[in-house]
Amino acid sequence: MTPTHAHFSPLQRLLHWTMALLILTMLFVGVGMVATVSHAHDTLIALHRPLGIAILLLVLLRIAVRLKRGSPSLPDDMPVPQRFVAKLSHLVLYALMLAMPLIGWSMLSAAGYPVTLFGGFHLPPIVPHDVRLYALLRAAHTWLAFALFLTVLAHLAAALFHGLIRRDGVFSSMARGAGR
Repeated sequence: MTPTHAHFSPLQRLLHWTMALLILTMLFVGVGMVATVSHAHDTLIALHRPLGIAILLLVLLRIAVRLKRGSPSLPDDMPVPQRFVAKLSHLVLYALMLAMPLIGWSMLSAAGYPVTLFGGFHLPPIVPHDVRLYALLRAAHTWLAFALFLTVLAHLAAALFHGLIRRDGVFSSMARGAGR
């Protein structure tokens, strides 16, 4: 990883906020999918699959940019346990952002359903057709969605804490790139 900077790059901020919007959309679309059996269900599924693949591609790009560019250092006066939780929570977020679309794709593959993107393009299956594997992956997708939702809420709470209470530049380094 390259040396850290005082703020995230414009590309890092663009990826962050784009993914934040897509992930929140996906969480609500997912809730809508399980809460309805009407014709809206098919529309939500048709939206959910390509958005999941878009998130997968964006998180891969985001990881590459993060590894190349690094991230701003945390404030010097931040307690060690908070630093540990901050780093751990980011690892959990990245892991969930990778896992959710891959598990969703695997789940559909195991069920024998294609992952249809816009324009009728189908992704190849990534696991064999297996009903028991499908059931396991479906449960994992559901529970990890709850974990992602809780992690996003914790991330938002931490961002607000840094922006409104500590006012230490952590929030502004992603919000507008202002240095500390």
